[in-house]
Amino acid sequence: MTLTNRKPGQPEQSPVEPFKKAVAGALRAMAGKEEIEVQFAADRPSLVDAGEVVRARLPEPPRKPSAKDISILRGHADSYALKLACHNEKLHRRLMPEGLDARKVFEAVEQARCDAIGSNRMMGVARNIDTMLEERYLKANLAEVSEIANAPMEDALAMLVRERLTGLKPPASAQRLTDLWRGDIEAKAGKTLDALSTRAEDQQAFAKLVQQMLVDLGMVEADPLGSDNDDEKGDDQDQDGDQDPQDGQDGEAEENEGFELEETDALQDDMSEGAQEAADAPPGDFPDDDEMADSEEPAEASRPPVSKDNGRDVGGYKAYTNKFDETIAAEELCDTEELDRLRAYLDKQLNNLQGVVGRLANRLQRRLLAQQNRSWEFDLEEGSLDPSRLTRVVIDDMRGSFSPLSFKREKDTNFRDTVVTLLIDNSGSMRGRPITVAATCADILARTLERCGVKVEILGFTTKAWKGGQSRELWLQSGKPANPGRLNDLRHVIYKSADAPWRRARRNLGLMMREGLLKENIDGEALDWAHQRLLVRKEQRKILMMISDGAPVDDTTLSVNSGNYLEKHLRAIIAEIENRSPVELIAIGIGHDVTRYYRRAVTIVDAEELGGVMTEKLAELFSETALREAAQPRRAAGGRR
Repeated sequence: MTLTNRKPGQPEQSPVEPFKKAVAGALRAMAGKEEIEVQFAADRPSLVDAGEVVRARLPEPPRKPSAKDISILRGHADSYALKLACHNEKLHRRLMPEGLDARKVFEAVEQARCDAIGSNRMMGVARNIDTMLEERYLKANLAEVSEIANAPMEDALAMLVRERLTGLKPPASAQRLTDLWRGDIEAKAGKTLDALSTRAEDQQAFAKLVQQMLVDLGMVEADPLGSDNDDEKGDDQDQDGDQDPQDGQDGEAEENEGFELEETDALQDDMSEGAQEAADAPPGDFPDDDEMADSEEPAEASRPPVSKDNGRDVGGYKAYTNKFDETIAAEELCDTEELDRLRAYLDKQLNNLQGVVGRLANRLQRRLLAQQNRSWEFDLEEGSLDPSRLTRVVIDDMRGSFSPLSFKREKDTNFRDTVVTLLIDNSGSMRGRPITVAATCADILARTLERCGVKVEILGFTTKAWKGGQSRELWLQSGKPANPGRLNDLRHVIYKSADAPWRRARRNLGLMMREGLLKENIDGEALDWAHQRLLVRKEQRKILMMISDGAPVDDTTLSVNSGNYLEKHLRAIIAEIENRSPVELIAIGIGHDVTRYYRRAVTIVDAEELGGVMTEKLAELFSETALREAAQPRRAAGGRR
């Protein structure tokens, strides 16, 4: 007989719930903050420290986690706890250098410092973080990187700093990345790197050495960093860190918040394992696992007025400004030569998958063409001449004219008067296999549906910058007004318009392979954008398929608004489409439960399943049953056009 603490009538507890509670408790204990809100979800892991509110989102562990799953999850938890315990955000922002590349290095190295403090004091923490880093760089496809242009410098520097502070070698998946940069970095800044190991416990002294290292590497000018006035810099300067909700304390001397961890057997044992396959986001609140190219130009020195065109107000959602958003054709983001190279790379990577998806697509095509071939009307007075009625023409008394009822006409089938939009998440967590599979599946299915007379549009959505772009700069210049709404610059990409033939747009899909394209994801506005494009189409039937691997995430926006700000807007847009629009909406989640958002949805575990699921769902939509349902007037079909 098994004894449990469950009361009669109480639902059975998941077997991983005690483990999740232990991880959350250990995170709070290490961070020294009991009020931390710890969530477990299939979404991208993240840490948002907005002063009074601190939220840590960790990967949802499987029901039967392996030792590796456990270590990965605890690696995320340990890294977040160390960041909260060892890091002074105000001091960090005051010492932040100018320039996007320098800031990325500054952020990555600071996280490495926090991780090193815990790793040096607790062996279990060191093992957890090492396993988490190994998985992160493996999923980021950096294990086989061969060119320095494809190796993020900030990641290499973080690994070198970690090596100096802890004596631990980089994880195997980050070894080649580190080796590509090691010689150049150590030749220019080797002495400064060595000095960092003596200042790990002192954030301010450590940051000063990092500033000198950036000077050694030629990333910033020496004079501003050598100034003694760093502690007097205002929080309103052009910086890329999280926002401080209070101003007016710029001259106050700050000391690094201390961090003391007793290396007890209980805590070490509790933190020696961890869980769940890590998503692509890094620990902490900075994006150091994606190569952040395509940086935007800084905002103008003057303070331009806030745009009044903030989009539709749905559920109280707003954008601080739409001035810097862009909707752009894929071919405008890079030249023809690069598009050809990226497309060739896509084809090379997906030869095997192309065969599998191709067979499924051919099956879908045969089904559609079979429906098409049965759709003819005979014995008409006009239309195409019916060969089976030629005898009527021959024996007709009136020479030179055709007999009535000798013509046929193909019926207008619903699927031939249909437009399909494939909306693909272009966020950083899609990097690697997921985005490659999504691009290939979209390509093959677009070609298949075009053969059957169905028009297809392929769209992507991301942001122009990490952690806020020019919108955020404008907000800072305006004095950081409260409740600003969305604080990043949208980038909506048109890979293939509905009226463009597949052969002309095929090359554009290679753009998804471009380094630095994939950044944040603001799903609600992207879904609304794709929906509005469909509404103006003349086709009778309109289908919108969303492909995503996570909930909407934009760290800058969430740091100054409620934690569910983007998710709440997404739900409002979905409800509007599902309840009031003639557009049929379906969603496919890759490793992310989208069924909690969408009425018609499916969740897959692996990106490899995407081709089969997309084909299956399209086949269901075009089945004869679905066609009959689509032919019936939908309630409130004219809701909003």
